[in-house]
Parts: sequence; C-alpha cells; structure tokens
Amino acid sequence: MVQTGSRTVTVLIGFFLATVALLMVLPFINVIAVSFSSSRAIVSNEVTLWPVEFNLRTYQNLYRDGNLIRSLQNSVILTVGGTLLNMVATTLIAFPLSRPGLRGRKVFLGMIIFTMLFSGGIIPTYVLVQQLGLLNTFWAVWLTALVSTWNFFIMKTFFSTIPASLTEAAAIDGANDVYILVRIILPLSLPAIATLTLFYAVGHWNSYFNVMLYITRSRLHTVMVVLVQMIRSVDPQLLETAADATELTRFMTPEGVQAAAIVIATVPIMLVYPFLQKYFVKGVMIGSLKQ
Repeated sequence: MVQTGSRTVTVLIGFFLATVALLMVLPFINVIAVSFSSSRAIVSNEVTLWPVEFNLRTYQNLYRDGNLIRSLQNSVILTVGGTLLNMVATTLIAFPLSRPGLRGRKVFLGMIIFTMLFSGGIIPTYVLVQQLGLLNTFWAVWLTALVSTWNFFIMKTFFSTIPASLTEAAAIDGANDVYILVRIILPLSLPAIATLTLFYAVGHWNSYFNVMLYITRSRLHTVMVVLVQMIRSVDPQLLETAADATELTRFMTPEGVQAAAIVIATVPIMLVYPFLQKYFVKGVMIGSLKQ
C-alpha cells in the first residue's frame, strides 16, 4: 500500500511538472510560429502553434538592415568581454574573503553587503563615467556592472565548502595563493563557475538600459537596442491601407517583428545553455546544504 501511494504521488508530481513546463513552452512556440507566418495570417489571428503561410519575409527584412548584423557582433563582444571581466573580478574577490584567516574579513563583507542595500544612484554614476571618459565605450557598461553582490556570495560560499586540508597541504608544499587558486580551487569549482558565467552572460546579452544610457553612437548599439528601434519603426497604419491580402503580405506587422526579435534575442543564449547544463543544476544548489 505504501509503495502504491508513493507511486501515485510520483505520477501526480510528474504530471504537474509536465503541465507547468508545457505552459511555459507553448507561448514561445507561438512566438516562433508568428515570426514565420505571413502578415495576413498574423493580422487575422490565425496563428497558434504552427506557422500559417510559412515565409521568411520578416527575417529577410531585418537581415537587409545592416544594423542588425553589426549589433549582433556588438552584443557578442559585450557579452564575452563583460562575462570574462565579471568572472575574474568575482573570483579574485571571493577567494580571499572565503578564507577565515583573512584580517578584516568581516569589515570587507559588511562593506559588500552594504552595496546590496544602497547605491550611488544613476546620475552620480553617469557623471563619474562621463568624467572618466568612458562614454560611448563598452567599458562604461562593463565597469558599472563589474561584480554582482549576489553572485559574489554564491562564489564565496562554494569556495568555503572546499576542504581546507587541500589548500593547507598545498601551502605546506610551498604553493602560493595564486597557484592554490588556479590549480586547486578553480578546477573544483566548475559548477559555480558555469552557473555564474551563465548568469553574467544572460545579463550582458539582455542589457538594454545601460547600453542606451552610456552608449549613444549607433554603431556601438547592441542587438537589444536595435531590435527595439526596429519594432518602433514599423508603422501599423500601413497595414490598414493595404487594398487586399496580396498587398498586405508586402508589409511587416509589429507583432511579426516583435516575434522575430524575441527569437533572435533568445536563441543564442539557448544554444549556450546545453553546454553548461550539467554544471548548472549543481551550481544553483550552492549553499542549500551545509557540508
């Protein structure tokens, strides 16, 4: 009886999780279908989970605009460079503060916690960036978001779970702190590194406000900024002036452009996730169990 009840609960939990997963996936499938459907089908609300009158007109029109390709390149540079700087800075701060013997450790941790509650504000930060001459450079975006306090504590917590005997044995053999970090700590911290890399990369790829705030040159705009501009440039009144269904297909609908923009902005990050998935599950559980 106990086994039967346990199996029933397992089936119900599995059914519930499958339903939730389906509810989350269906809207994205609909977005993909809309992005590959004709303007007539989109305006007529005929698209559900499968493209109607399949075509690539929306993607072709977006591709013809040279700004999109350049913005994709800018997003890759911003994401790769920013994530690398984030991980180096987070690691270099978390490693010493994870060691109990560090003098003034509590003071430094208190200062870092303070930044979670208070910040300098947008205007003072902008003025500082301007005075440093970093406007219209990626450094303005990178340096203003160099370390996430939350991600720092995740990394520090993971470092703290590594047995001290490993580092002590290496120190007795004459290894310095740099050797211990690079050859012992980091290889054992792949789950944390993969998790935080994904967090930082997604943040940089989706960055919109900071890019708009610090970068005014259109040649340096990222894909998020360019896609928003493209969506705003689509005139819905053109659809109302179309004489028939054939003429209607020549125009792009705001819904179609939005759907294509979501697909373009989401797919690159989705392609990265499978390579980090095996570490991600373990990484997000950091700190849930005390060893």
